[in-house]
Amino acid sequence: MPDPSRTSLQSSITLSPTPTPREDSNFSSSTPPPSSSLPSASSPSNDLEKQQPSRPASLTPPTSPVDHSKEETDKDPWRVGFSGPQDPLRPTNRSGGRKWLAVLVISSAAACVTCTSSMAASTYAGMERDLGVSPEVAILSISLFVLGLGVGPLLLGPLSEFLGRNRVYFFSFSGFILLNFPVAFANNIAVEMIFRFLTGFAGSAFLSVAGGSVSDLFENDKVGPPMAFYTVSPFIGPILGPLLAGFINQNTSWRWTYWVIILWSTVELVLLALFVPETHGPTILKRKAMQMRKETGEERWYAPAEREEKSFVAALKKSCTTPFKIIATEPMALLLNLWTSVLLGVLYLNFNSFPFVFRRIHGFSLQESGLSFLGVGIGMVMAALSQPYWHKLYLRSVKANGGVAPPEARLYPGMLGGILCPLGLFLFAGTSLKQVHWIVPMIMSIPFGVGVTLCFQSVFTFLVDAYRPVAASAMASNSFMRSSFAAGFPLFSNQMYLKLGPVGAGCLLGGLLSLMAPLPFVFFRYGARIRAGSKYSDRS
Repeated sequence: MPDPSRTSLQSSITLSPTPTPREDSNFSSSTPPPSSSLPSASSPSNDLEKQQPSRPASLTPPTSPVDHSKEETDKDPWRVGFSGPQDPLRPTNRSGGRKWLAVLVISSAAACVTCTSSMAASTYAGMERDLGVSPEVAILSISLFVLGLGVGPLLLGPLSEFLGRNRVYFFSFSGFILLNFPVAFANNIAVEMIFRFLTGFAGSAFLSVAGGSVSDLFENDKVGPPMAFYTVSPFIGPILGPLLAGFINQNTSWRWTYWVIILWSTVELVLLALFVPETHGPTILKRKAMQMRKETGEERWYAPAEREEKSFVAALKKSCTTPFKIIATEPMALLLNLWTSVLLGVLYLNFNSFPFVFRRIHGFSLQESGLSFLGVGIGMVMAALSQPYWHKLYLRSVKANGGVAPPEARLYPGMLGGILCPLGLFLFAGTSLKQVHWIVPMIMSIPFGVGVTLCFQSVFTFLVDAYRPVAASAMASNSFMRSSFAAGFPLFSNQMYLKLGPVGAGCLLGGLLSLMAPLPFVFFRYGARIRAGSKYSDRS
């Protein structure tokens, strides 16, 4: 049976001896479309650039009277590019079913990685018993994993520029699977904690490029729904964690939590290999050039990426330094990063606060307390389903601004989300009483789930639009800050709820988010003026 990818590759190479005119066209850009939002982890810089390759139409360099002075690509007829908009090698030309299948696999893999972070919340009792540690030390199993998720993109973000997306997926998930074995078989707390950090670090490589694959598969005017579907998956993952792990830990050993993760991750790795194609434009063209050299024996064929003098060390240096420069010099980026960092910190703090409310006050079992997160999960799904409405608002802004909406138009969802997040926390805190039926606080957590998703969607797309020249670094700065807060907040959650009680602690967190709720409104009104003096912002 012929290899479909090889067939597509060969079909895109013209072997006619008669030269034909070339057609230059842009490769699918991963710049977020009006209705998209980006993943929790940052994307590498190449994900936000447009590739503009051109392809010689025959094995003989073109000699037709074409003006080659306008484009650099026209000066070298041996430069390999896409054959046109209908080139079967373009990821956007795959069938809708195959593209959505790839999105589904990528989204489930992202949920698998982030679910691993919160599943540890149900293993505390077993760890304390078998490894002889205190509750505070056991909580570090979540904190260190999340910290690895935040640090990883700074160091691993540039990988897809050199390896392509699929190799990053393979190495990331293979490392993720292997590094979970020491966690599952750990006989002391040091091994447990070291490898929890390393598994988070390995998983972050996948998250840093997954959103790029989704945007590569669809044209800008069609990428909104699949990107919205993918975007919610890294946030649904932590909600699924306690739900699944609660049943595991109540009925068997806490180590089975990690064995289940290993099995799930292995299935995801196989699915990624079978159903997710390489979508990185420069990597596809490099493979095409290699095939053309092999088929024709002509060594002069080359892909643009093969002639670029890129250094991994230089890319790594930029990836590690630019995010911190943005935090230090861009007040809008700093404040929005701080806002989303507190939001994610509160979300991860809930993995300790929800069991406090539902197990201590309402007498839930371990597996029942995992179900208490359904309210937040339902809210996240509701936020994803509201995507068409926000898309219409954005298109209205596009029309009102002559076809190009300002980045501040991305802040509409954040305005509603900024109100819903503290409202949800106040409602949850006010109903966390023994005399109030347990279903009430669970329902009251829905607004928080809606709000946190809308806020992340709004901030992610704003950062990419407002800081387009350094969009990958802007997202990396956000990822690092978010993960740092998410790692720290769970460490003081038990003490805070014991001292203040669920009502006082919940109102304290709601008040903190209330102080930050005006940010999208302020930046919507004054953002353009602030960006005018920015070093990194796209002022167009």
